[in-house]
Amino acid sequence: MRLTLAIPSKGRLQEQANEFFADAGVPLKQSAGARGYRATMRGLDVDVMLLSASEIAAALVAGDVHLGITGEDLLRETAPELEARISLLHPLGFGFANVVVAVPQAWIDVSTMADLDDVCAAFAHRHRRRLRVATKYTHLTRAFFAHAGISDYRIVESAGATEGAPTAGTAEAIVDITTTGATLAANGLKILDDGTILESQAQLAASLSADWDAEARATAQALLSRIGARERAKASHVLRVRLGKDAENTIAALGLKVLSETSGEYALLCPRTKLTDAMSAFGGQGATVQDVEYVFDGAEPLTEKLLSALPKA
Repeated sequence: MRLTLAIPSKGRLQEQANEFFADAGVPLKQSAGARGYRATMRGLDVDVMLLSASEIAAALVAGDVHLGITGEDLLRETAPELEARISLLHPLGFGFANVVVAVPQAWIDVSTMADLDDVCAAFAHRHRRRLRVATKYTHLTRAFFAHAGISDYRIVESAGATEGAPTAGTAEAIVDITTTGATLAANGLKILDDGTILESQAQLAASLSADWDAEARATAQALLSRIGARERAKASHVLRVRLGKDAENTIAALGLKVLSETSGEYALLCPRTKLTDAMSAFGGQGATVQDVEYVFDGAEPLTEKLLSALPKA
C-alpha cells in the first residue's frame, strides 16, 4: 500500500508544510494546477492529499491516511484519547497558537479559573441557569473545566467567530484559539492567568488506525530518515580536527559523536550549542567547522518512535 500523507490545502499552514518538505529535500508538486487536491513527493512514492486542517485530524483518527500535518489543538479535540489513536512524531515549529479561556475585561475581579468558578456559582444562583461558554473545542473545554473543578456552566457550540459571542449576548465566556491575544482584546476579552488549555503548534502525526503494511512502513522510514537527517544538520556542525592519544576522552567529555576517523583525523558531530566549548577544547589543533545539508549518522529517532507506536507487523 502506498503511504498516504495529508497536508493543509490552503493558507499559511500549506505554505509552511510545503517549505518544510522542500527543506528536507522532498519537495511537493501539486497535481492539476494550484486548485488540485493531490500532490506528489519528489523521490518517494507518497500519495499526498490536500485537506482542511480539521479534515486531516479526522482522517488520522479514522485511519484514512498514514501521516498528516495539522495543529495539535485539532488532534486533541478530535481524539480526546489521543495516545491510543495518533502518535505525535515531530513538532514542526510553525502554526503556533494557544487554546485559552477568555472572559470580558469588565470582569475586573476575575483573573483565574478559581475566580471563574465563583462567578459560575453566583451566576447559577442569581439567574437560575448556568453560565454559557462558547467554543469549538468542546472536549478540551470539558476536560479542562473538570480539572479545575468547575461544573456550573454549559457549553454553547460556536459555529462562527467565537470571540464575538459575549458581545452578541450568546455566551458569557469563551474558549478559543489565539496567537497574540489581539483579537480577543479588540472584542473586550481577556485571557485568564491560568486559562491556557493547550500551547499548540503544527505536528507531523501518524495514524495508529491506518493499514501500515510493509510498503507503507518502508516509505515512511525513508521519509522520516530524510526529515531527521535534515533536522540534525540544522542543529549541528561537523568539526574536522586532528587529535592525539587522549582523543576519546576529550570527545567523550564534550559529548560529541564520531562520524569518522582516519589516522587521527576526526569528523565529529557537534551540536551548535556546544560549538564554543568544543573549539576552546581543541584550541590550536586546527579544527575546522562545516555546515552540512544532512546528517545520516545511523540514529533514526522518528522512525523508532513511529514503529514503537504501531502494532507489530
